[in-house]
Amino acid sequence: MVDAAAVRAAIELVEDPEIHRSLKELNMLRELDVADDGAVRALVALTIPGCPLKDTLTADVAAAAKSVAGVTSVEVEFTSMTDEERSKLMTDIRGGAGAREITLGKPGSNTRVLAIGSGKGGVGKSSVTANLAVALAERGKRVGVIDADVWGFSIPKMLGIDRNPTVINETLIPPEAYGVAVMSMDYFVKPDQAVIWRGPMLHKALEQFLADVHWGEPDYLLIDMPPGTGDVAISMSQFLPRAQSVVVTTPQETAQRVAKRAGLMAEKVGQEILGVVENMSWFTGDDGQRYPIFGEGGGVALAEELGVPLLAQVPLVVSLREGADQGIPALHGDPDGAAAAAFRSLAQEIEAHKPRLRTHPELVIR
Repeated sequence: MVDAAAVRAAIELVEDPEIHRSLKELNMLRELDVADDGAVRALVALTIPGCPLKDTLTADVAAAAKSVAGVTSVEVEFTSMTDEERSKLMTDIRGGAGAREITLGKPGSNTRVLAIGSGKGGVGKSSVTANLAVALAERGKRVGVIDADVWGFSIPKMLGIDRNPTVINETLIPPEAYGVAVMSMDYFVKPDQAVIWRGPMLHKALEQFLADVHWGEPDYLLIDMPPGTGDVAISMSQFLPRAQSVVVTTPQETAQRVAKRAGLMAEKVGQEILGVVENMSWFTGDDGQRYPIFGEGGGVALAEELGVPLLAQVPLVVSLREGADQGIPALHGDPDGAAAAAFRSLAQEIEAHKPRLRTHPELVIR
């Protein structure tokens, strides 16, 4: 006969694919029948009707049950939590009273916040953010990304995310791909609409991305910053004063000069500049020769000016561009390629450079 207790224990270890807590913690396994012939029927309570990852949960529960000796078949059925159960659940996972407080990156938090920025557009901040996030996830880290480029959002597309966040009692559960949870304006704006917002609306949207989203406690939260040092950069420095800054540039002297301003902004608000990433460093031709299409030395010069290390040089690779258009990051689309190697090296450097203890001067806005 099948050990029913062993089947229950196996199923209760399954994690909800969105909240990332076990079915036992979430009290989602409501009924379990184990027949003498090894047939198993499990009734699972979903957080909301029409859960977008129900198929994933079905497969995970079935696999867990079948891991127990003697199980011959598994039938997974679903019900939904009541409003009261759902409310209690979200209160518990959001930390009870004061749950809207932004705790990410604050003293006592285990989350490292990295603001990926530059002084100008077109240098590949989003590409660096998306692929660095995947590289960190590949190293076993829990990673979240906020696509803070409110006007030019692109992270969901780059990671192939094609569904909106799940809403549970006014809390947003961010969709994931490649082990990375992503929040972006892309989910809320129609393709034929433009985001025409001024400072207060931008500030409120970014606050909601931090306070009204269930991030759990990721190891890393990456912020894909918009170009420049305007409203979004100011708001993020206020919300996340302990963030570390990574400055992205290209080898071109003009890009390096403009990118320096992002570094100066970080220094002004007391954020630690972790280092510089030089993107589009060279193109390798069919002859094996490296061609510095955008010049040479910009990343090294910027790192020296800011007094920080050059963390990585990312080559100009066609597969990187193609992967971004197809929603496949370099580490999966071309795992043995030069770009994937550069991002893995960057992730290793990020982990090696631990945050320093710094004081944070109050930002004066003029």
